[in-house]
Amino acid sequence: MLMTWPLVCVALFRRMPVERAIIWSILGGYLILPPVAEFDLPLIPSMNKDSIAAVSATVGCIFIARKRVSFWPKSWSMQVLLAVFMLVVIPTVLTNREPMIFEVLASSQPIRFITGYLPGMGLRDLLSVTINQVIVLLPFFLAMTYLSSENGLREIILALAVAGLVYSVPALIETIISPLINIYVYGFFQHDFRQMIREGGFRPIVFLPHGLWLAFFFVTALLSVAALARVSRDKARLYWGGATLYMLLVLNACKSLASLSYGLVLTPVMLFVGARTKIMLALVLASIAITYPMLRNFGVVPLDAIVAQAEEINPARAQSLGYRFDNEEQMLDRAHEKPWFGWGGWGRNLVRHPETAEILTVPDGSWIIVFGTFGWVGYLAQMGLLAGPILLLFSYSRRTPVSEFSPYVAPITIILAATMMDMLLNATLTPFTWLCAGAVLGYAERLRFPTKAPEEKLLFGEGPVIGRSVIPPEKRSLL
Repeated sequence: MLMTWPLVCVALFRRMPVERAIIWSILGGYLILPPVAEFDLPLIPSMNKDSIAAVSATVGCIFIARKRVSFWPKSWSMQVLLAVFMLVVIPTVLTNREPMIFEVLASSQPIRFITGYLPGMGLRDLLSVTINQVIVLLPFFLAMTYLSSENGLREIILALAVAGLVYSVPALIETIISPLINIYVYGFFQHDFRQMIREGGFRPIVFLPHGLWLAFFFVTALLSVAALARVSRDKARLYWGGATLYMLLVLNACKSLASLSYGLVLTPVMLFVGARTKIMLALVLASIAITYPMLRNFGVVPLDAIVAQAEEINPARAQSLGYRFDNEEQMLDRAHEKPWFGWGGWGRNLVRHPETAEILTVPDGSWIIVFGTFGWVGYLAQMGLLAGPILLLFSYSRRTPVSEFSPYVAPITIILAATMMDMLLNATLTPFTWLCAGAVLGYAERLRFPTKAPEEKLLFGEGPVIGRSVIPPEKRSLL
């Protein structure tokens, strides 16, 4: 299936407009291809369903659709963040050249009982991680170039809505028969089956890495359906309104308290709040997501109070949340040993037993994984690339009349900001998140750097000719 997906992308780019082909190449790969499985090739990063879909979409756009892709933003702040995101790999590798050796401390010399070994990072890792950084940003560049128009933004919202409605069918089936579809199709289960048992029933997972990933995907689908209900008219509004209620029931069936909370809070925002207020709320959520690790470092976040509040709602969820916080504390202590550029790859950022090399911590949130791997510099660069488009859109949109504002860009900013909030608890940063960020950035830069329509430049820029006579300027308006 992984090897077949590039051929699927070729067919998509041959049969669909470029905007729709980009979206379904990335979103379809995320929803359909097998999780966990990957090609571990030499000298390049492992190729899984996310990276294969991103590369295939880029190749299809350039070589099948014959379209140019911009790899450089127009805003200087985003240029700086992009450069830091790419170049942080160099100091991370250079400061992690030493191997990590685990041995029985009580062993007598000269005999050493080595129980574990993690290699230091070298030039091979520098090449591999740099390539991986580029692959991660491919959806970002594609969306910035081709999905920032009114049509592209609408295609994003429509794709999430349609995909959510279609994907709800196997998800609801799994709530009844248990999450077995991945086993039936691909022959293996992608996670711990016990974690899919909740409240006397089952949590669906389908082809995603975890049931929490699926629940949050349905959050984005619910918000997209609600956005379409707001902008539609007549019978279409009734259809999308009914679909909103249906998706809310599907989200509840996923048995994820955090995702259900996002849906209950943000769906009314999508339905009843104006575009500028949506963007402002998205900026607030993104700011909280960025500053959370800093607040954790200063001990400002009341962890005990949060766990106590969760225990009043559900003791089992409170225990899970407390476990996450304990793991984060241990990994924060580990990350503080190399705060600027992190520990690099090979699992060097994890807390391990000093003698057996057994992993003692399980990272859940994307922020702690990035912070431990690339340090503060890498963390701020990545989160800045995600939050920067929202800030730029908020700044530039204040100069734009509401009547000229796209009704689809504000919902996408809400989806992007909600994903950043969820990244504090789960590693739900997906290629489609980068696609949303690129689309918002492209739209913000269109507001900041407006360009003339290509038709106008082609028709009048070089002095149009009919037969042998040039059309005089006073007649051009008639044309």
